[in-house]
Amino acid sequence: MASIRLFKKEINDVLSEVIERCYECQLTADDKVHAKAEKIIDEAISTFDGLIQKLHQSDVENYKAHVKELRLDLNKKSEKLLSDIKKISV
Repeated sequence: MASIRLFKKEINDVLSEVIERCYECQLTADDKVHAKAEKIIDEAISTFDGLIQKLHQSDVENYKAHVKELRLDLNKKSEKLLSDIKKISV
């Protein structure tokens, strides 16, 4: 269970960083960029909720493979969100 706890912390840390960068972007941006950053924040929150829900599935046959797939999904989605932030902050 320790690995699950650490993975939950990793999910929280990564997506909190995304949200924090959105807030930084909003500080110096106009209303249009502010709205786009809000959408990215909403997407980060829904990603967090989805990953936690998938992590707690009980009908998984190979749990290690399932967690590995979730890690890849977290990396892919966080990279997408960070690239979206870079696009709106330019």
